[in-house]
Amino acid sequence: MSTTIPHPLRFLCREAAQNTTGMISQPALKTAAAATTANVTFRFYRSIAAAARDWDAAAPTDNLFLQRNYLHALEQHPPEGMQMGYLVFYKGEVPAGVAICQMQYFQASQSIKEEEPTEKTTCFFTGLARWFKRKIATQVSADILIVGNMLFTGENAWYVRPEILSETEFLPLLENSLGEVGKIMEQEGVRLPVILLKDICPKNPTPGTFARTQGYTEFDIQPSMEMELPFHTFEEYLGAMSTKYRTRAKRAFKKMGDAVQKREMNVAEVQRYSANMFSLYQKIADTAGFNMVQLHPDYFTGLKRQMPEQFRVFGFFQEEQLIAFFTTFDNYGALDAHFIGYEPALNHDLQLYQNMLYDIVRVGIDMGCRHINFARTALEIKSTVGAVPVAYCCYVRHQNSFANQFAGKLVDCFKPVETWVQRHPFKEELHTA
Repeated sequence: MSTTIPHPLRFLCREAAQNTTGMISQPALKTAAAATTANVTFRFYRSIAAAARDWDAAAPTDNLFLQRNYLHALEQHPPEGMQMGYLVFYKGEVPAGVAICQMQYFQASQSIKEEEPTEKTTCFFTGLARWFKRKIATQVSADILIVGNMLFTGENAWYVRPEILSETEFLPLLENSLGEVGKIMEQEGVRLPVILLKDICPKNPTPGTFARTQGYTEFDIQPSMEMELPFHTFEEYLGAMSTKYRTRAKRAFKKMGDAVQKREMNVAEVQRYSANMFSLYQKIADTAGFNMVQLHPDYFTGLKRQMPEQFRVFGFFQEEQLIAFFTTFDNYGALDAHFIGYEPALNHDLQLYQNMLYDIVRVGIDMGCRHINFARTALEIKSTVGAVPVAYCCYVRHQNSFANQFAGKLVDCFKPVETWVQRHPFKEELHTA
């Protein structure tokens, strides 16, 4: 029997041209448009090389993910269906701020993987809700203009030099520039009916307040799991745990024992094991409930070549067979855990994932980092090593005002929900210190 999707949802379906999955060869500099405030302009670049020194002059000195070195590596090996753009904002001729634009094709049926229920539901309405969600997912797709970075959690969307341009001046300029970006991309054959502002910290209410006045709908997704590192040694870290969680850690170490050899991988090894790494990554990515990003097969190799010191790869081997790996970024005193991969069939017996989490803590301590960002997903197990949830807000708007009325309900329908219990592995005196 055929089913007609309710009329409002038709506006939320795909409105993009067919040629969105590859980079389109275009002039690097696309526009220089006047802003509403005096003597403030912006320019939209289609490559980070074209933005060059102006980007460097305005980018932060303490956030690797808004700097040209990382962005160049990402641009060379972008996720499937993603295109890049870069906004530089000027006060007079002085670069005053930057923002990352990612144009990503989103198809709900491919990005959302709902687990099959373990038993048949006896509730008619529960079954109907599952059917309706799957039916809508097959209809919802669009090219989305994302302000931020889909590969990381946290405030990596924009930066403004406060001594040159205030946030109050910047936000209307950003809003104006996104409209121009949409027009430019439409000239390339890519319509962008949806705009997403990603990962805004609620502690600073100004961006969120402004976004709501512009018709954006606020929503939250899973929190980022983060951890402060007041420890000088890994032994000190273990000693700060309660007996229950220290015993759990030692049990995980014992499970792995001498059966697995662990080592940091250099550029040559990352190249050698590239196919294995991508395969292991895919095995884990395919189990995620929500995944908008499919990495490029050469992403890890490209990063290691471009950033051999800041991007680190650690492998777990059995007789020179790679069975697991994790990656990290040294981000100016903070450690950002990045993508991982492991052999699911071996995870239970060797506790691969649990050991990776402990090793990430060990790496952070050894490097003298003050903070670890474990990112989203697997919230409960990350809390067992000491991570705590940190909330970020996102804002979405459909360019069609009628369809935009239903944006919030659609987000609620598809955003991932994970039922979890936060664990508290440290002794009580550590929490109150």
